[in-house]
Amino acid sequence: MIEFGTGGWRAIIGDEFTRENVRLLAQGLADRMHDEGVVERGVVLSYDRRFLSDVAAWWAIEVLAGNDVPVTVITRPVPTPMCMWTVKQKGSAYGITVTASHNPALYNGIKVFTEGGRDAELEVTDEITAHVRTLDPAAVRSLAPHEVADSPLVTQQSSINWYLDAIIEQLDLDAIRHAHLSVVLDPMFGVAQTSLQTILVSARCEVSVINARHDPLFGGRMPSPAEGSLSPLRQAVLDQGADLGIATDGDADRLGIIDDLGNYLSPNQVLVLLYEYLLTGKGWSGPVVRNLSTTHLLDRVAAAHGEVCHEVPVGFKWISSKMAETDAVIGGESSGGLTVRGHIPGKDGIYAGSLLVEMVARSGKTLSAIYADLVARYGELVMEESSYGYTPARRDELQRRIFEEHDLPGFEREIDRTSWEDGCKVYFADDSWLTIRFSGTEPVIRVFAEAPTAQEAKDLSRTVADHYGLKA
Repeated sequence: MIEFGTGGWRAIIGDEFTRENVRLLAQGLADRMHDEGVVERGVVLSYDRRFLSDVAAWWAIEVLAGNDVPVTVITRPVPTPMCMWTVKQKGSAYGITVTASHNPALYNGIKVFTEGGRDAELEVTDEITAHVRTLDPAAVRSLAPHEVADSPLVTQQSSINWYLDAIIEQLDLDAIRHAHLSVVLDPMFGVAQTSLQTILVSARCEVSVINARHDPLFGGRMPSPAEGSLSPLRQAVLDQGADLGIATDGDADRLGIIDDLGNYLSPNQVLVLLYEYLLTGKGWSGPVVRNLSTTHLLDRVAAAHGEVCHEVPVGFKWISSKMAETDAVIGGESSGGLTVRGHIPGKDGIYAGSLLVEMVARSGKTLSAIYADLVARYGELVMEESSYGYTPARRDELQRRIFEEHDLPGFEREIDRTSWEDGCKVYFADDSWLTIRFSGTEPVIRVFAEAPTAQEAKDLSRTVADHYGLKA
């Protein structure tokens, strides 16, 4: 069974992530391209460092080429945003990357991108999924493995320079060169090292790297740049007296930051910092876009500059769509993904990390001091994130109680309004809020709560867990 969530199709290797399913998905995409009359525009295909990613990429290529679809394959593990950038630059009809992003090592999957390098809309992936379910595996058309590499339909590309140059062109390299910054990179055994290191060394930064070897088990941890996974990066920053540490997830579309004092800066904090920098440091103007589980501090920054913060459902496709509609400066989500106007319409941890380095360089201040200044101007909001697993029967119960019967806990603060547009979001009168929704990529229910203090956010989250009997 192939099911797409907010971040593509992900499944356990050998269970649902199989050769047969990869081939079926490729056949479904090829059929769609023939129906749309866009075959000649072709597909860009890339892969990360996960177990079977490179092999699965060629499974898909065999089928695409067997259906007369031209394929440009990037023949080395690269960041997912490079695939999106290449789709945009080549004018390709679709892009595919083999990855399970920040999921545990036993998962792999596929992300699909559409024209312009956008995350495929839900309607597109639903239609592909529905079509795939009608296909007979025996009817899949493909070239033999020994034929595909020499097929005139397959173009092999090993260079990543065009993508890196596109990022470098948007940076103030002179400012970075003269700041003499020291940066520690943690690619979390994923694909970010070459890209980030090349950009930062080109800007004369002193760069050191940890967790760089190829390890399909990701060092025994999830390749997710969340606070709990970044102890090695924090220690390296402190030991080396570095100006900051940058971590990226397995496919390098998300990032996490450690500042000069060893503090973890959440994606929410990074997003606010970069929006403020683009407005005041680079003189840009325009709104910001966030999803419903991302910090409302963005709303305060936008309002202070006479701008608007747009809220959209979870899923980066909604962010990129609203950015295009409103010409927003930046858009992002609390899970670590963001993009900036003029770049690709999707998450890019390489560009975001590079831009953050530029911000530090041009400010003449430490990263910790920059954030302290931000809090002094706009105040602070703290987020608590919790995830709870469930059995199939428990999911049905939660679906009924929360999203059908609207059985909400009794909160000890005034509710301003409640939205059921994407899961449940409760807006409180004091600018606090919380969301409850099923994950689109994992079998968990997620609770996000934001309040002026960490304890208040934890109390809101705990109220939800206690009411529904949720166990971490």
